[in-house]
Amino acid sequence: MSPYRERAAARTRDLILGHAARLFAERGYARVTVADIAAAAGVAAKTVFASVGSKAELLNQIVDMGVEDSGYKRTVAAVLTTRTLADALNLVAHGTRIGNEGGSTVLEAIHKALPVHADGEALWLRATAAYRDTLRTIAGHLQTIGGLGEGCTADTAADLLWLWFGPAAWRALVAESGWSWDQAEQTLYRTALAALAPA
Repeated sequence: MSPYRERAAARTRDLILGHAARLFAERGYARVTVADIAAAAGVAAKTVFASVGSKAELLNQIVDMGVEDSGYKRTVAAVLTTRTLADALNLVAHGTRIGNEGGSTVLEAIHKALPVHADGEALWLRATAAYRDTLRTIAGHLQTIGGLGEGCTADTAADLLWLWFGPAAWRALVAESGWSWDQAEQTLYRTALAALAPA
């Protein structure tokens, strides 16, 4: 395939995935057909199958797209340069906010697919594995720099970071409670700092 055709194919694939994510987020995975996605993207249904695959394969690629676009690699790299708990948590709060805000359509698409997906648990684990690994790495860094209170292990801190900065926290505050992203970021940051700081 020529470079021009490869670029055109990639653009078509991205267009299809973008419309699929939006429709899944708006209507729910079960209520969207490949024909709906094709119509929204302005292509034939056979183009959807040829470019991406079935509806299940579409969802899998949307998950991969969301993970890659979340910016988690940049966040963990920045956090690992910090020397204080406050600086680290400030970056965690902002980085996870950016990932959840920018990926809100993809996250909502996944959230609505879980109850009807053939293997929702595996889908969720796939969608969040890198996220949780990132927070575990960050928790280990917090322990290394002496940022955790007495008796708080890296494992415990990782679980608490998931509670405060995982997708469920952002969704509960912003999507379900109507908070602004700024308000949620500052509140989650202050909550984590107060709870984890050594006495």
